[in-house]
Formats: sequence, structure tokens, C-alpha cells
Amino acid sequence: MAPQVYTDETPAEVKNAKGLHLLTMNTPNGQAVQIMLEELKDAYGTEWSTTLIDIMTNEQKKDWFLRLDPNGRIPVLVDNTTGSTPFPVMETSAEMLYLLKKYDKKDMFGFKDDMERSQCLQWVFFWHGSGAPYQGQVNHFSRAAPEKIEYAINRFKNETLRVYGVLEIQLSGKYGDGPREYLAGNGKGEYSVADMKTWPWVKGWERTGFTQDEMKPFPNVMKWIDRIAARPAVQRGIGEAYTKK
Repeated sequence: MAPQVYTDETPAEVKNAKGLHLLTMNTPNGQAVQIMLEELKDAYGTEWSTTLIDIMTNEQKKDWFLRLDPNGRIPVLVDNTTGSTPFPVMETSAEMLYLLKKYDKKDMFGFKDDMERSQCLQWVFFWHGSGAPYQGQVNHFSRAAPEKIEYAINRFKNETLRVYGVLEIQLSGKYGDGPREYLAGNGKGEYSVADMKTWPWVKGWERTGFTQDEMKPFPNVMKWIDRIAARPAVQRGIGEAYTKK
């Protein structure tokens, strides 16, 4: 028997949604999927509806939400086109790869070539496992923790700067054929889910607490931040449509 995805507590806008439905908040993780949906809209006319979740109220920890994502985190993508039962997808990277497989039929944001596709996945997983967790901990210990623990702040700041350095190596083309424009793909690379996954976090370097002097070792990363920011879909994906009034 299929699990009961919706209950009486599930908001009507979620239960009554047709097609794709995104439950999100305008955080770096939320923005990654928001940006991808906006890019798919420009490329294919993809449509979806959105429910904004205020994670400060712990709405994402309620039973109705945990049925969609037992981990109680945003964003969550629900696909209502898969049959009689809605199909929820949790974890930002998994949601992006789901959209890539099902809704990007021309591989505009992935790759047809197996080696390029593998490279793209490597950078998605690199940021998922080695970037976002460190930068998230800097944000927590610097701003949210009731006690400022210098060891924790310094450890996670240094690790975040280290992974920025990994991005710099890739974008500088230090061990390749010269500077790259994007993280994955042959030559200078092609804009892909790897960039969409990584950019929402890295563009927030100043909010995380890094200074311009600390970012000087990463000139190619800084150019990449500006390059991605210039895309209209990216600006929509971090914009007012995803901010609670």
C-alpha cells in the first residue's frame, strides 16, 4: 500500500497542487532548486507552484511536512504527474538531478557526454558534501549559536576557505587549459546544475563573514559569481517571489 502523503493537516495549496510543487524558503539550498526551475521555465516553459515555508517557526518539523521529507528540511519537490500518488523528492541535489532527468530532455543543464556528465556530478556532490556543510556551520556558529565558540568558528571558516580554494583551482584551470567559465564540461565548461548548486552558497561569502582580503586568493571564483548572477533566471530564482510578505 502506498504511503499516505497528505493528511488533514497538509495545507490546501500543497494537497491541491497540480504538476510540480516546490516547498521552499529563500535560503541557499532553496535557491538552488528555485534557480533550476526558473532556468527550466526559460528553456522549456516548465511550470510549477510554490509554498513558502518559514523554517523559523519549525513548520518543516510538523507531521504533514515529515511525510514529504522525514528529515524535516527545505526544499522539498513534489511531482504530481507520476500517477495516482504524489512523488516527493527530498535533498537539494537529488531534487535537481530529478529535474535534470525528467524535465531537461535536451540536457541543457547537464551533459550528453558520459565523461562531462560525470564531471558535473562530481562537482554537485563536492559542494553537497564538502561545501555547503562547512559554510552552513560558519553561519550557525557566527550568528545563531548562543555562545561564540572561537574554535568552531575558525575551524569552519578555514574549511570553507579551503573549499573556495578547490573551486578556484577548477575555475582557474591551474591544472588544465586555462581559465574556465563554469565548473563542469570540456574547454571553458558549460553552465550546469553544478553551478546552480554551488553558486547560492558562494555568492553569500560576505554575509558569511568573509572579508574582501580573505577572498583575494579566489579571483576566478569572484568572476564566476558575477557571471552566474547576470543570468535573468538566477535573479528570479533568488528574488521576491520566494520571500514571505
